[in-house]
Amino acid sequence: MNLLKKSIIMGLALLPLAASDLPKDPSLVVPKSKDKIFVVERENSALAVIENNLFKDEIKNMHNFNHAVVKFRDNDGYVITRDGYIVKFDPINEKKLKEFKTSKSAIGFIIGDNYVAVANYDNKTVEILDRDLNPIQTIKTGSRNVGIKEYNDYLVFACMDSDELWVLKDEHPGEKTPKFVLFKKIVDAGKVPFDAMIDKNLYVVGFFNSKNVGVLDLDSMKYKKVPLKMGKKERILKVPHFGFWSISGDYFFIPAVGNKKVFVFDHNFNFIKSIEVEGNPVFTSLSPDKKWLAVTFSGEKFPIVQIVDTKKLKVVRRLEFPGMILHVRWSPTHPYLYFSVNDKNMVQAYKTSDDDPKKWWLNLEWQIPKPSGIFIFQKKENS
Repeated sequence: MNLLKKSIIMGLALLPLAASDLPKDPSLVVPKSKDKIFVVERENSALAVIENNLFKDEIKNMHNFNHAVVKFRDNDGYVITRDGYIVKFDPINEKKLKEFKTSKSAIGFIIGDNYVAVANYDNKTVEILDRDLNPIQTIKTGSRNVGIKEYNDYLVFACMDSDELWVLKDEHPGEKTPKFVLFKKIVDAGKVPFDAMIDKNLYVVGFFNSKNVGVLDLDSMKYKKVPLKMGKKERILKVPHFGFWSISGDYFFIPAVGNKKVFVFDHNFNFIKSIEVEGNPVFTSLSPDKKWLAVTFSGEKFPIVQIVDTKKLKVVRRLEFPGMILHVRWSPTHPYLYFSVNDKNMVQAYKTSDDDPKKWWLNLEWQIPKPSGIFIFQKKENS
């Protein structure tokens, strides 16, 4: 794709792409942004780079990007690929540095101070590497592994095939090389765990085939099952995702599996409400100020995103896009909400500066081939 095609398109007046009620941008001036955005090009094995609101470059030859996930720690960037590679890259200079194949299929990873831990599907292991991707340890679980998180000296993850939660403890905390041993195993945690999120000491895991979520207190190691008020399960086309972005100061927001609901709990896991939404939710993405929750969907509702007021706990805006929304990301520094419109080869940004979501408007657009995950890097000074 040439640079002209990837150039930014400025001003909504040039783009008949939003819902009919979308306000028009009075200015064609594109403000600079401190966000450095890395977008997964799902079919191209490449990361697109957007900086100062302009397309800048691509990092190529990144393997199977069908379900790629990018994370940053300090000034290091890492990505895992569907075909089991962990790749380290330089997000400042946009350069691939090193890769290591941990398995035939990887699904999640976590970056510690002195290690990278990769949860694998097809190898049924968790692999521990140093930050330069030199292998340290292989932990055999006999299961596909999901929802890997860290807490203090612990690693915790869920075993999809055995319905277990494993807690590993580092026997060498603070040393250059970690050594993890099995510290706690929760059996019969729930049927087919698929993802998890963590809030302080609480590890929260979701299940495909149980009408509850599991909550593990990583201080006391006590585990409980919290029931969900589920209706009849509909066909699931895309797995819901949990994450830090679904936790506010007051609530946990949990997308229902196969139900058109977002569940709301307080931090003691008392049930608050089921928010009725338009489709089966995939992402529940929380704004940095915790005021708004963007909810994406699967199936025929792929092009729809609904905005929830987190105080009123109700839907206050419906956005409809020209194609499938595979990911959303709020800017941590500017009033922008980014959307990857996969089948239309574009990433769009809405301006969200107004406190009334009905007045948010489409401000920016980039042509990116088959975009999916959107990840924002912020340079750490003196790192």
